[in-house]
Amino acid sequence: MRPLRHRRSTTTTAAAAVLALAALAGCSAGTTAAGTSGTSGTTSSTSTTEQAAASTAAAGLTPEEAMADNADPSETADLADETWDEADEVAIDLSDLDTAQDGAGVSVDDQVVTINAPGTYRVSGTLADGQVVVSSAADGEVRLVLDGADITSSTGAPLVVEDADQAVIVLADGSVNSLEDAEAYATDESDDAPNAALYSTADLAITGTGELTVVGHTNDGITSKDGLVVAGGTITVEAADDGIRGKDYLVLTGGDVTVTAGGDGLTSDDEDDATTGYVALLGGSVKVTSGDDGVQAATDVIVADGDLTVEAAGGAGATVADDASAKGLKGDVGVVIGGGTVTVDAADDALHSDGAIALTGGDLTLAAGDDGVHADGDLTVSGGTLEVTTSVEGLEASTMTLAGGDLTVAASDDGVNAAGDGSEIWLEITGGTLTIDADGDGIDSNGSLTVSGGDTVVQGPTGAGDGALDVDGAFIVSGGTLLTAGSSGMAAAPDTDSAQGWLSATFDTTLAAGTEIEIVSDDGTQVVTSTLTKDTGNLVYSADDVTSGETYTVLADGTESTSVTAGDAPAGGPRHGTPPGA
Repeated sequence: MRPLRHRRSTTTTAAAAVLALAALAGCSAGTTAAGTSGTSGTTSSTSTTEQAAASTAAAGLTPEEAMADNADPSETADLADETWDEADEVAIDLSDLDTAQDGAGVSVDDQVVTINAPGTYRVSGTLADGQVVVSSAADGEVRLVLDGADITSSTGAPLVVEDADQAVIVLADGSVNSLEDAEAYATDESDDAPNAALYSTADLAITGTGELTVVGHTNDGITSKDGLVVAGGTITVEAADDGIRGKDYLVLTGGDVTVTAGGDGLTSDDEDDATTGYVALLGGSVKVTSGDDGVQAATDVIVADGDLTVEAAGGAGATVADDASAKGLKGDVGVVIGGGTVTVDAADDALHSDGAIALTGGDLTLAAGDDGVHADGDLTVSGGTLEVTTSVEGLEASTMTLAGGDLTVAASDDGVNAAGDGSEIWLEITGGTLTIDADGDGIDSNGSLTVSGGDTVVQGPTGAGDGALDVDGAFIVSGGTLLTAGSSGMAAAPDTDSAQGWLSATFDTTLAAGTEIEIVSDDGTQVVTSTLTKDTGNLVYSADDVTSGETYTVLADGTESTSVTAGDAPAGGPRHGTPPGA
């Protein structure tokens, strides 16, 4: 049914985004995530109690609130905004390694160029089979300005920061750069052994306006064992496993990033510290095509601004193996989205959290092979635009508050489902616009349902085994508007002691899709009119102009179909959608 017709540094932007970081705080709330992270197969030791606390702390957060308790990335991000005197640069021409030894802080051994002191190094030329290594034990940052650098290694990672206080890579204006690693690495069992084409053991920032292509044949594309900030550049990553990984955090504040990964696209996997292990998009444009999760975080996935497009594991029509994770955005503790544009096509859930999900803004378009949005704990939507174009269940969480925004949900099963293993299960609709097209239950709560505001329209189901409304507990309507059109076999209605009037009409003959319905009061006043988009056997309507005990007539294409008394449950039917006699 249609909606109701009734009343030189190039990181200035990055720096601005980083200013917001000081105010941003994660939903970690002093706990680490439970469950597995990415494809590593490791499991954290977080208790159920700690996980519940994390979920509670994440409920309803904005991105600004969601970063405040997480590790502060601004020190790393500040590297991207620093300027320097070009006269202080040390030039490294990879095409002529004899001259690469002329500058201070540089040594060459065979085909390995080692930078062993803080400073700024402009790297250019082609190193067809070699390696650039940063090994600087002294305090101070190492800045690599890639200016037409093409590095390939046949034995391991082409660019490694094995030791540095801090490191920053600047992609020079107009430059085209590339890094390509070996098909197989020499065996090294140490924790800090390189496992990516661009690998760093130190905090790393990547910025500039040039281009960088990274090919990781063996494992990851870009990895930092500490924090990683991407602030600029046009970056293309192809990786056998994960595309871009920051262990402590991965923060993107600018740039144009394209990732194709056999594993996770973007990931942060530190499970040992409650303030780390998060991924944040604060600006820029990111496109991810992944074999596993598109964006995966051991704690939080946070989106405040920018443009994020994800295709996970082949998209909504693909088959997911039993041991695979194929989520679009997955935060083990929380997913918080308050701005930007997010487009997801995922073989499993589009948005997923073992804890809580908070949507306070942004423009989201989601296609899912399973749930459009799934939180084991709490789901709060208070702003933005959310369209679930394809899903099995549209929105699912144990506790759910729909308080604002413009929500459109299409589902082959339940449109909105409050369900879970916990003792608290409820759904509250307090504001916003919610439109549901469901083949299963339109709105299903295994606990209570409260409607106190907003504008809710449910289309479907047409099958007798489901209903537009299915509520196990109390069903109270005290405000807003509610219009549901579905089959009559499981017809349900609000509690009779609801503060706002409601009516339920069951039709002797199913009304066909395309029928225009009109509800008029006993004195002939039109209450509402709408056009059905599915065959309908039962209609429920509640608004502030419906008075309990009064008679209302439902017209179908201008002809009287039935008359009902407001506040009377469906004749011969259940109050809350349980089959008679069950």
